[in-house]
Amino acid sequence: MSETTGASYAAAGVDIEAGDRAVELMKEWVKKTRRPEVLGGIGGFAGLFDASALKRYERPLLASATDGVGTKVDIARRLGVYDTIGHDLVAMVMDDIVVCGAEPLFMTDYICVGKVHPERVAAIVKGIAEGCVLAGCALVGGETAEHPGLLGEDDFDVAGAGTGVVEADRLLGSDRIREGDTVIAMAASGLHSNGYSLVRHVLLNTAGLALESEVAELGRTLGEELLEPTKIYSLDCLALTRTADVHAFSHITGGGLAANLARVIPDDLHAVVDRATWTPGAIFDLVGRTGNVERLELEKTLNMGVGMMAIVPEESTEVALATLADRGVEAWVAGEITGRGDKDSGAELVGDYAK
Repeated sequence: MSETTGASYAAAGVDIEAGDRAVELMKEWVKKTRRPEVLGGIGGFAGLFDASALKRYERPLLASATDGVGTKVDIARRLGVYDTIGHDLVAMVMDDIVVCGAEPLFMTDYICVGKVHPERVAAIVKGIAEGCVLAGCALVGGETAEHPGLLGEDDFDVAGAGTGVVEADRLLGSDRIREGDTVIAMAASGLHSNGYSLVRHVLLNTAGLALESEVAELGRTLGEELLEPTKIYSLDCLALTRTADVHAFSHITGGGLAANLARVIPDDLHAVVDRATWTPGAIFDLVGRTGNVERLELEKTLNMGVGMMAIVPEESTEVALATLADRGVEAWVAGEITGRGDKDSGAELVGDYAK
């Protein structure tokens, strides 16, 4: 009588040993994000952060955000480049947190894969860790989940959640904004991590462009352009709050510049942004021209070359620009705050982009 072999986790497609190896490979990168408030290392059931560090605050407010990077992960998968997508994840989470003036404290990640390839997972975590260093926060833990049968062997997705802290009386937002304030734009590094469903549809699916193809107007391959990591503004924004009287920030992500700026504008005021103050990068023109995408649709989907905006009183404009310049951040006066009048939205773009 022959023996029968029962079902097993490995036979179902889950490789626990590969997962353990991935954890070992990522430990060195996680260590680089360590802050003095972090207790223990990765491998436990929860990450620990010493909250007694918040005693220096009179009234500490915790700020929390969670996000992913959307279909940009498909570009990373196609190119086999896994160590940059983590920068995008940290930017999406921590630059949302800094909008209210909060200092990023710590972050956790979630990586879902069809099959655990330890080196790939470690490369993704390497990018997340590098992003955390740029944002000034610790990576205190995370989860890698293997989903055989639901995802292909090379498929993956990433998400993360973060926490920051701000003194209550330093909280930034719409209640601080006044008519006459200046709107300062900070340059994006590229598409960042929004609108990739449109970009992939236009450039890859419809136009049939190859990621490996050199694109003259971009000065590099299409894949290199599309994988350009999202700029992380967290420490730059915090530096700005120490030198200038910042009233509000707006992180330009999904929905475009006007819609995201409108989120921080009070009901009785209006932000007017002049397109003539900057020239969007070549990638935006490429997407628009190749897909015959109308300007309004582009502006509703992509950041058009602006990744973060700051609203400051007019008298703080020069010091704000100087601070950002000292930190290597390209920034310029893009508009102003006016009365709402009969406008039905909190922000609008006017004029034409500079050539």
